[in-house]
Amino acid sequence: MIGIVNYGAGNIFSLTAALERLNLSYGMVNTEAELEKYSHIIIPGVGHAGTAMEKLKATGLVNAIKKLSKPVLGICVGMQLITTHSEEGDAALLDIVPVNTKKFDKSLNIKIPHMGWNAVNHQNNSLFTAVENNAQFYFVHSYFIEYNPTFDIASADYGLKFSAAVQKDNFYGVQFHPEKSGKAGEQILKNFSNLSL
Repeated sequence: MIGIVNYGAGNIFSLTAALERLNLSYGMVNTEAELEKYSHIIIPGVGHAGTAMEKLKATGLVNAIKKLSKPVLGICVGMQLITTHSEEGDAALLDIVPVNTKKFDKSLNIKIPHMGWNAVNHQNNSLFTAVENNAQFYFVHSYFIEYNPTFDIASADYGLKFSAAVQKDNFYGVQFHPEKSGKAGEQILKNFSNLSL
C-alpha cells in the first residue's frame, strides 16, 4: 500500500491515475500517524523547490519523513526535496541525500526547462528491474541534481551529465515523471511498490 504525501505541491492526479492503471492501492498522507499506515511512501512534486519545502514544513511531517525506514520515492521536485540544498529559492531541503540541486546554465546552449523525452542510463538497481538501459523517460525541470557516483543510480545528459535517479538507503528519487513515461515509467512504479528493505 503506497502513501502519497499530500502537501499541496504535487501533481497527484496523474500519479494516482498511473497507480490505478497498475492496480496498486494507495492513500493520502496528511499527518504523521498516517505515515504508519503505508508500506511505501511517495513524495510527489511540481513547481518551485523552495516553495515546496515551505509547504512540506507547514505539514509538520519533515522530521517524521527523515526518520522513515520504509521505501520512500521522491518524484521530480519530490526528488529535489531529499537533497541538501536547491539554488531555486536558495533553499535548505531535507538533506537526506547529500547532493545539491542546481540550475541548468543557459551558456550550455540548451532550452530551459529541459522538457520532453530523454534516454536514461541506469545502474544495476532494483528500481530499474526489467527496464532497458537508455529507455526514454519524460522530464520537465529547470533544475537538476548534481551527478555523484556514490548516490547516482541513473543518469541522463542535457548539456551536462546529471542524476536522473538517486538512492541513499531506503530513500529513492527520480527526476523524470514515471507516471507520464509510458511502459518504462509504469515499470518503475511497479518496481518501487515491490521494494522491501
